[in-house]
Amino acid sequence: MSTQTNTSEATTTGIAIGNWKAGVAGGLAGGLVFGAMMTAMMTNIMEMAIPVMYGIEGPAGVAGWIIHMAHSALVGVVFAALVGVAGLAGASGQKQVAAGIAYGIVLWLVLATFVMPAWVGAMGPMSPPVPDFNPMSGVGHAVYGAVLGGVYYALEAL
Repeated sequence: MSTQTNTSEATTTGIAIGNWKAGVAGGLAGGLVFGAMMTAMMTNIMEMAIPVMYGIEGPAGVAGWIIHMAHSALVGVVFAALVGVAGLAGASGQKQVAAGIAYGIVLWLVLATFVMPAWVGAMGPMSPPVPDFNPMSGVGHAVYGAVLGGVYYALEAL
């Protein structure tokens, strides 16, 4: 006679995926802080450049904010996935904030410096240079990453 025992243990594949909910929350928190910085210091980006990426002629500050926050949440989820793949799940707050800052700088170098100006130039009358190295944008993206990493750390275990 054989017996079978059922357990509730999940089989793991060896690849952690990160906490996507913490990524969304961190992305939104970072987006809120960075968005406030952009509204105060780079108003034209929030009101004109971001909306025109989606064919919305400006000034359209509300549309810019909505799009910016959607992008912030999306790249927050990507951060969560990278935390899992990089083995940083459960790491210290210092490591996750540092990872967030590094991630924010990569976002600036790739998306804000190359992708966004090319996209804006293709979609509307604005013709930003490609690449467009804007130091204020670099600082804003680093701040976004710091907030993202900190909030991710605080909420990861939930």
